Amino acid sequence: MATRRPGWRIPVSGSSIPASVPQPLQKVSAADILVSRCRSGEEEAFVDVYNYYAGSIYRLCFSILQHREDAEEVMQDSFEYAFRRIKVYDATRSAFKTWLYQIAVSRCRNKRRRKWLTAIPFSQILGDRLVDNSIIHPDEKLVLDERQRRVWAALGQLSPKLRETAVLRYYEGLTYSEIGEVLVIPPKTAESRMRLAHTSLAKLLEGEFGQFGSGGQDDT
Repeated sequence: MATRRPGWRIPVSGSSIPASVPQPLQKVSAADILVSRCRSGEEEAFVDVYNYYAGSIYRLCFSILQHREDAEEVMQDSFEYAFRRIKVYDATRSAFKTWLYQIAVSRCRNKRRRKWLTAIPFSQILGDRLVDNSIIHPDEKLVLDERQRRVWAALGQLSPKLRETAVLRYYEGLTYSEIGEVLVIPPKTAESRMRLAHTSLAKLLEGEFGQFGSGGQDDT
């Protein structure tokens, strides 16, 4: 009696043609594994997710809000919301990092409107296992660089929409497609906003550093 093999039909009349060609396994990312662990309720996984993404999310919040305490507060609120909603995250719609960015940007907008948000301290949720001291605060780095400080000040003069786009492009290195996902706008709109942001920054910094670096390069 022939042995059944996964993905293959039992040979008939001497034929050994497979019923279907086995497909290669999809590569599973570290983020996918972390999300899966969080979905199963593994407490350590929430700590790992926070420690893995906290630096990026803080930098994003600080770049948009330009206020350290507000950025820390919004970052914590963003993670708290993400952890509560982790089971409804849909990996087929966006990458996990993109989803986190969407949450953080939304909460930054709320913070700008209301100037206050109640956030549950993570020390109360996850204890003292968080490695907050590994986060490099942008304001502490920028103060050491006069050029960066002036660029930072110019960035603060942009409209919220242009600032969000510029931050995601310049500081996070996102493509226009990714920016579009985060801000829920078409990629072409993201590109248009980036060009406007670049033009505005170039005018604000004209004469200080010479020609300002390109921000309208092709999407990759």
